[in-house]
Amino acid sequence: MDLQLLGPVEATREGARVALSGTKMHTLLAALLLARGRVVPDTRLSRLLWGADPPATMSAQIYTYVSRLRKLLEPEVTLERRAPGYAIKTGTSRVDILEYERLDRTGRQALQEHRYAEAAGLLRGALELWQGPMLVNVTEFLAEEEIPQWEEERAATLENRMEADLALGRHPEIVAELTRLVADFPLRERMRAQLMTALYRCGRQADALHVFHEGRSVLADELGVDPGSGLKAAHQALLCATLDLDPQTVRRATASLSAAPAHAGARAARGPQGATDPGAAPAHARVPGPRSPEPAGAVRPVRGETAATWADVPRATSTEGAPAGAAPFMPPPDIAGFTGRARELAALRRVLAPAGPGEPAGPRRCLITGMAGIGKTALAVHAAHAAREEFADGQLYADLTGPDGAPKDPRGVLARFLRALGTPAPESAVHDLEELVRIYRTRTAGRHLLVLLDNAPDGAEIAPLLPAGPHAAALVVGHVHLAVETGPLTLALGPMNAAESLALLTATAGRARTTAEPAAARLIVEHCAGMPLALRIAGARLAARPHWSVARLAQRLADEPTRLEELAFGELDVAGSLAGWLRRTDTESRELLARLSVLGARPFSAASAATVLGLPVRRAEDLVERLADGALLEPVRSPGVLGGPSAHAFHFHPLVLLHVQSLPVERPVRATLAQAG
Repeated sequence: MDLQLLGPVEATREGARVALSGTKMHTLLAALLLARGRVVPDTRLSRLLWGADPPATMSAQIYTYVSRLRKLLEPEVTLERRAPGYAIKTGTSRVDILEYERLDRTGRQALQEHRYAEAAGLLRGALELWQGPMLVNVTEFLAEEEIPQWEEERAATLENRMEADLALGRHPEIVAELTRLVADFPLRERMRAQLMTALYRCGRQADALHVFHEGRSVLADELGVDPGSGLKAAHQALLCATLDLDPQTVRRATASLSAAPAHAGARAARGPQGATDPGAAPAHARVPGPRSPEPAGAVRPVRGETAATWADVPRATSTEGAPAGAAPFMPPPDIAGFTGRARELAALRRVLAPAGPGEPAGPRRCLITGMAGIGKTALAVHAAHAAREEFADGQLYADLTGPDGAPKDPRGVLARFLRALGTPAPESAVHDLEELVRIYRTRTAGRHLLVLLDNAPDGAEIAPLLPAGPHAAALVVGHVHLAVETGPLTLALGPMNAAESLALLTATAGRARTTAEPAAARLIVEHCAGMPLALRIAGARLAARPHWSVARLAQRLADEPTRLEELAFGELDVAGSLAGWLRRTDTESRELLARLSVLGARPFSAASAATVLGLPVRRAEDLVERLADGALLEPVRSPGVLGGPSAHAFHFHPLVLLHVQSLPVERPVRATLAQAG
């Protein structure tokens, strides 16, 4: 016998419906089934049947309904009198709510363990048990008590199924369904974040931003609250273009579909009372993910090598037969619509490529430097994703600076790396840096492993984290002085050129916007001065405000005193990024930078800096070079200017200059500036 509550309350025997007459009979059956074999007291049955006004013959009427129901359902189902009420025994009958709960529980477990194909099948099977609105033929007393919690259960199952489908790359298939669900459940932030993700992956960034802002308004109007952390995180990831799908996840999950096709878990697992047998997780072979396409662009010189040495590097062959298992992959998601930096990527590919026949094998390390907002981390992460095939034993990642700007303890980072590598540090070693380093280097020796260290503060913090052996490689994002630890290969990342900048703005704002107003788009590119962070913020503002013209934003950015205020959107903020970057420098450097800012945007020589600072030329040159090493100033070569072809010149990035000019510090008087030229 089949007993159904997920829809109209029904009982069927061999496909034929059992004739349950009247609302009271349906209510009695539903109340007993919802108790899952436990005793339902007469007082509760009375409340569910008649509310607060039961008849004087309540007990007799309950007895009559039970007797009628017993005759209709026996022998498969039995109703027993157990003081102070009644209980139901379903035997081998199939109860849809029990099967739903088991499929839902097993599906959630599979989702938590990243078995996405299995999770999608189980959760879809659970949802297919719903035959329409629940409990439509019971009394309002039972309906008011039970329906809200079951609707909440169903909504959570839907969210989990959407999560699995998104992980499987099914975003084009679920956009319409998610749109309807968000309309039905406007206050469910997780569904809204999932719709934003699906729209973004379908190339509809503007629509995704609209969904967020609509949700924020609904939450404010209905509840008087701001979006929660989950929805805010989705919005931030959208602005940072990090909502892309991990292709490795899709390939692993797709490979498992033949072993666990959709609905297979639901069909094969049904036993007595809808019991499920989750079985063993399908084996996921470790399949290398595809490389990202190489974007077009230009390169700035690489310190220690000429640009020609690093260009046109052939791709290394993929690692065939990579061992199965959980090789760690810890870098953040790749950047959506990554554009430009083609020559820099070629440089990094050369660093990360294994040594060829006859070539000496040695440590493969590169330091990536540059000012805040210039895209150092984005480039390193993109290069890591593109080189995934070269590192069969995985990739490790750590941000070495905490939210407060303080460096993280390398012992904690090492412990995390060792856990990811499958060799947790023993309790006796967790506070012993030397022992942790020994275990780490033993574990990484001979392995094809990439280590990405972001926001590295100083050499003492990164030295213990560099992997051992010629097959491992390291990318370090930090200041130029870290070259002492990393080696001579340093990639000094500068502003993007005009073509790259326009491509990035177009990728963020949408091609229709920039092609409709090309002149205004070029003005925005000029005001952002090649800084990727500024370009992404400008593009995100346009995408979020389709009623704005591109010219309107260009006009707002044209005002220098308020330009940095305009280059902020959500949690992205050029001024905040620059402030945090400067806080990590020493006080003397910040004061020197502020004093030199009176020279403005034009290139200046060490002699001009000496005049402004009131120092000998040699001392001023050393100080200015130190600022350039920290990417606080940009060195330029100016043939025929400032003393001829051999003279060195320096200048401020325009956005850095605007920020530094706002710092409170005593600056030279006009007469000194005149002497500096």
